[in-house]
Amino acid sequence: MNKHISMAAALCALLCASCGPRNAAPAPAFPAADPDATPVVTVTAAVRQQVAQDAVYSATVQANAVNNIAPLASGRIQKLNVEVGDFVSAGQVLAEMDRVQLDQAELRLRNEETELARVRQLYAEGGVSQSDYESLELAYKVAKSTYDNLLENTILRSPVSGVVSARYYDRGDLFAMAQPIYTVQQITPVKLLVPISEADYTRVKRGDKVSLTADALPGKTYSGSIVRLYPTMDAASHTFNAEVRVANANRELRPGMYARVTVDFGARESVVVPDVAVLKQQGSGQRTVFVLQPDNTAALRLVSVGRHFGSSYEILSGLEEGEQVLTGGHTNLKAGDKVEVRR
Repeated sequence: MNKHISMAAALCALLCASCGPRNAAPAPAFPAADPDATPVVTVTAAVRQQVAQDAVYSATVQANAVNNIAPLASGRIQKLNVEVGDFVSAGQVLAEMDRVQLDQAELRLRNEETELARVRQLYAEGGVSQSDYESLELAYKVAKSTYDNLLENTILRSPVSGVVSARYYDRGDLFAMAQPIYTVQQITPVKLLVPISEADYTRVKRGDKVSLTADALPGKTYSGSIVRLYPTMDAASHTFNAEVRVANANRELRPGMYARVTVDFGARESVVVPDVAVLKQQGSGQRTVFVLQPDNTAALRLVSVGRHFGSSYEILSGLEEGEQVLTGGHTNLKAGDKVEVRR
């Protein structure tokens, strides 16, 4: 009997609850904040410290030198001694052209050389005039120059140590002067043309050290130096080129790689604050901080910022060392608001 009474009571309670107002809002979990309450903030003192003055620029790796291997005149290609991807040394024979003209020039040179030696002996004995001797000497020099020129353009050598990056002909082709036979690129060292802001023009000099990373070689950092500063500015980008040279002794950096170059301008002593203290004004882009006043009010201060490093900003102007800046609870404040500092 008692069991049935308990079940009936529970059913009545359930029906009463279901008949109540269905759209009633739930009770708030926390009481609403008092709009008149004093905002609680955290503060940090502005400090003075050495700030590294470096900047990161994007650049593309280039070969230090690019040489197109080709003779001065058209002719038949007799030999091709290297392939794309081969590393070659300066002076190495890469290709040989048809030797007919070279052989003929060599015969003429040997003939002129023999005739000059004979006439030189006669001239010493007074058997020929000075004008005849000088005429033969000139003919020998012309033959020697012709032979040397044909030799250079028949036996094609690499002027630099590097890698063969292109081959445009096959053995037996007729060289038509439209394209070189080979392209050789010197990649030890490599160079980069780094576009540096004109604002840093007076801070960069030859010999400055740089470091760089390449997206294709993650986890590796390479060092180099500035070897040349270009004398003109780009009117559109307001930058100038600094030529950076990297030894690349292990040949890991290759022409065409995308790199990030860090230029070190030294360091300077500046006022530094946490970056959370710096607020950016909508529309104008100006940077401001709230500074705690002796009467516990927040004064809005316009500042000029420099480098952003880690979680800090370098302050160039508008703030002095030791001033207390708000770092928490300040995003909705207005200038002159009373605040309570959380210790």
